[in-house]
Amino acid sequence: MTDSPGPSRPSIAAMTASAAKRFPGRVAVVDGAARVSYAELHEEARRFGAALVADGVEPGDRVAVWAFNSREWIVAVLGLYQAGAVLVPVNTRFKGREAAGILSRAKVRVLVTVTDFLGNDYVEMLAASGVPLPDLRTVVIARGRPSGDAVPWTGFLARATESAFAEVDRRSAALGPDDASDILFTSGTTGAPKGVVMTHGRTMTVATDWVAMTGLREGDRYVMVNPYFHMFGFKAGILACLSAGATMYPQAVLDVDAVLALVAEERATVLPGAPTLYHAILEHPGRDRYDLSSLRVAVTGSADIPVELIRRVRDELPFSLIVSGYGLTEAGTASSTAPDDDPETIATTVGRARPGFEIRVADGTGGDAAEGEVGEILLRGPTVMAGYLDDPEATAEVLSADGWLRTGDLGCFDGRGCLRIAGRSKDMFIVGGFNAYPAEIEAMLLEHPGVREAAVVGVPDERLGQVGMAFVVPRTPAPSAAEVIAWCRERMANYKVPRFVELIGELPLTASGKVHKAVLEERAGARTAR
Repeated sequence: MTDSPGPSRPSIAAMTASAAKRFPGRVAVVDGAARVSYAELHEEARRFGAALVADGVEPGDRVAVWAFNSREWIVAVLGLYQAGAVLVPVNTRFKGREAAGILSRAKVRVLVTVTDFLGNDYVEMLAASGVPLPDLRTVVIARGRPSGDAVPWTGFLARATESAFAEVDRRSAALGPDDASDILFTSGTTGAPKGVVMTHGRTMTVATDWVAMTGLREGDRYVMVNPYFHMFGFKAGILACLSAGATMYPQAVLDVDAVLALVAEERATVLPGAPTLYHAILEHPGRDRYDLSSLRVAVTGSADIPVELIRRVRDELPFSLIVSGYGLTEAGTASSTAPDDDPETIATTVGRARPGFEIRVADGTGGDAAEGEVGEILLRGPTVMAGYLDDPEATAEVLSADGWLRTGDLGCFDGRGCLRIAGRSKDMFIVGGFNAYPAEIEAMLLEHPGVREAAVVGVPDERLGQVGMAFVVPRTPAPSAAEVIAWCRERMANYKVPRFVELIGELPLTASGKVHKAVLEERAGARTAR
């Protein structure tokens, strides 16, 4: 039993209560030794919400979570909705000043965080940032040692009172689909992050459509490596499980050994992730020691997903459903392949528009691009953002009055109406008048038997304007840079061939598992400047 693709509840708070009634004894969360049922999860969320009320949080106030995936993260997000508050997730890779900037811009009242994650104490980092936070009243430590005036998790929950519980129930009942639910800040890998404002109706639609897209169902066991601060982890993770009655297994970090052991021990069925997750599993030398036969659903997607990776997942891992999708913070999941698509479609496209979505590819004049012609992807649908936080000018630049969102991504339609992603418009570079798309070149590089991973960026060139530079993670035996370039010359148009190749041990990644192109561009600039 699952909710329909469109939200059948007025709010996420109502969805939480519904899950407790439909799946009361079903295990909702497994985090270490803790196993929490859906009925217990609802009560924990109500208690957290009541503690917020007792702390002075009003409907519409912002509550931030700056922490790794955990039971407390799930309780906090579901609990803040009980109090009528709005979620502001913070990237776990951010330093103190970056996080403080988000908290300041969102006027956050309460922060839930940790004091020991990968050697970082986020409370100390925030204090050392020097950024004034006049709106921040309370800091709650979900995990870790005490720090300053921050309140321990159990101490904060103890603030809940009988009257606060009554107020939680009143606020939960008052929430509607048009009330703001979350403000997710874009990754900020280029320029300042923007706060994407979503509503309960939009956010629930992302979750319930993801259930329809993947066939997620009651009793599924969902290993969650996608960070909860990201749309994928929060909406296609926590809320999708809430809708379907699946069990959540939050993972603080991507530890491939731990993930494989968990899949085998718990008979996990659902394992979505960025392309790097599947690559790590495929390359793990001890993969055959683990029984992975329970795995059923794989979902991945990004603007630069390697085609060869999808083929290997299909051929070497036990998934019966592999879905490639396309989505972004400003719009949720806009397209996906279908369960009955042939392997080539799954491997080379991100499928067709999701229900309720329209997708256009615009040429340079703003008209519809011809079949096969690369242009900017435009979207219109039920989960397109309400706008950017306190930034009407930036909103107007990307969101038209009639609801079309300019994504900044490049793509084209094939003859069957399937969308192919060419990359980001900011990533495209022009070689002697020809448009070069990194995603296309990277996919071709991955066909080289000595190339494990590849990323391409554009670098300045006096004669051609720009040329490509490839960063390659090699296999053993490793090819030389000259050999890679020579191989490319035999298989690619000249303007696509990287003029420079650097062999590196690993590609830099963002916290959501995507290749951090800005870091590579800096590295390429430093090298070519020598």
